[in-house]
Amino acid sequence: MISALVLLNPYANGGRTLPLEPHIRAFLRTKHPGARLVVTESVAAAHALIKDTPVAQRIILVGGDGTINRTLPPLVSSGRELGIVPLGTGNDVARALGIHGMPWQAALSHALTAASTAVDVGMLTMHGRNTPFMSSCTSGFDSAVALRALQGPTWLRGRQRYLLATLRELVNLRLWQLTVHVNGKALRGGAALFASVLNTPTFGSGIPAVPHASIVDGTLDLLIAGRFNRITALLMLPRLLFGGHLSDARIYTAPFSELAIHAVPPVPMAVDGEYLGEANEITLRVLPSALRVVARNLRVEA
Repeated sequence: MISALVLLNPYANGGRTLPLEPHIRAFLRTKHPGARLVVTESVAAAHALIKDTPVAQRIILVGGDGTINRTLPPLVSSGRELGIVPLGTGNDVARALGIHGMPWQAALSHALTAASTAVDVGMLTMHGRNTPFMSSCTSGFDSAVALRALQGPTWLRGRQRYLLATLRELVNLRLWQLTVHVNGKALRGGAALFASVLNTPTFGSGIPAVPHASIVDGTLDLLIAGRFNRITALLMLPRLLFGGHLSDARIYTAPFSELAIHAVPPVPMAVDGEYLGEANEITLRVLPSALRVVARNLRVEA
């Protein structure tokens, strides 16, 4: 009797996950013979496998935030249970779930056997298309950094890759005119470096962008950086890395259920580190408790 479908993304962490396939297969054969391992060669193939798998079977993803993001559409609100083996580059979802840093063997056993918890999911609407996300949705500078990180040298991993991308984007620093409405009310308008949305405390491989954000509180958290230049943005970077940026008057954060942004010129967008292109009009909303995920030591809001 197959109890779970384990999907391994061969492209996760720059392809470094694929060599683990025979070891994972042997581990499952010995420790969890009821789990079936499949290496997914495409997003379409992964979606088809998930849709063809009985709802009672848990889906286990071996990869990082990008792997999770690409498989969210057939998972969200389907009643399935998701387990994660965090072997990606960023792993900010894993950090929020308390499973980051676990050896893959322990993470895999935990994903297969531990109880699941209902967590929130974010939903971005852009160009008439809905895109779910688990960790973050970024617009402006952060999204430009995400694109540079995706295009960066494969030998760099984790936070170092994002830091290099950040420094490169600072050279070509841009501001956008953003008009922001939160929960149907005008919040602010003017020049901004970025307007990002967090469902997890960190993004960019552990950067504590909104340290108080929670994946189980039924809201998303807005993070706006106003008018910065190259020097002030560079000086802000060390504070951002250690979570000391929120006291700056040019930084604003607030929880919300629904958000709308109008941008001039079109602003670059990314979800969970995956670049989506540019848009003038975007809306975001939270889907409370939309997905059941295996976590560890996760504080659930009362």
